[in-house]
Amino acid sequence: MQLAALVAFGIKSSITLTVFGLGLGTTRGDALSLFRAPARLLQSLLAMFLIVPLFTVIVARTFVLTPAVVIALGALSVSPVPPLWPKRSLAGGGDKSYTVGLFVATTALSVVIVPTALAIYGQLFSIPVQVAPSTVATITFLTVLVPLALGIAVRRHRWLWAERIEQPVAIAATTLLALSVLPLLVKAWPQMASLVGDGTLATMLAFVFVGLLAGHILGGPTEDDSTVLALASATRHPGIAMSIAALSFPTEKLVPAAIVLYLLLCGIASTAYLKLINRSRRSNKAVMAVR
Repeated sequence: MQLAALVAFGIKSSITLTVFGLGLGTTRGDALSLFRAPARLLQSLLAMFLIVPLFTVIVARTFVLTPAVVIALGALSVSPVPPLWPKRSLAGGGDKSYTVGLFVATTALSVVIVPTALAIYGQLFSIPVQVAPSTVATITFLTVLVPLALGIAVRRHRWLWAERIEQPVAIAATTLLALSVLPLLVKAWPQMASLVGDGTLATMLAFVFVGLLAGHILGGPTEDDSTVLALASATRHPGIAMSIAALSFPTEKLVPAAIVLYLLLCGIASTAYLKLINRSRRSNKAVMAVR
């Protein structure tokens, strides 16, 4: 098996393990929580699939950027959260029920949201931007819904076993992902470096900032919920974004590198955001302790 095939297999396997591990610690109530709170779901979708795509349209119409960057940001702006996002959200102190509920809701609704948003993009820019709902459904079904449902089922019927294997599964998934992503980064680095310049980094960081800000403001009355939606609005599914680009713009070979570059910048900016949030939480706790 060639290196590229091994890397792809490793990444897919790590994603499956990650989502399965999430399911081991999740209840069916958590997974369906946002469908039972339509107002909260609508508010979350507003931040992710209206404000962020609207910013992308404004940027694309205002500035002259490399086509690969515009395509990458447009595809990312309509994609749901990635399978690895819940782990980061929970590690950042996000509410578990809201995190899992948003993960499931955006994944399930992406079958409708992604093709609809792309049809609107096509009308705005007079270009054939499209992806079949079946393509989105296949990706989300295999990488998210099936392993998550299996994990929830194991927890429900064999909860002691689920408790026992949850941590080893998480460790195995993280290790496999690290080993698989490193060769990908090394190979993509020259292409990513070629994209730097002409405002690319500034535009991508602005994209992250708008996502974080929109999610933080619309996340709700509690800081934990604001953190969840902020991270969700900035962090999007690279697999779906790459599928959109490959189907609609097959000649733009730099788009995958642009998406990987965005993910790196998003990771750095999100880490800085979480540090600010944690500092704010500690300050609030100190104030409450004095009172």
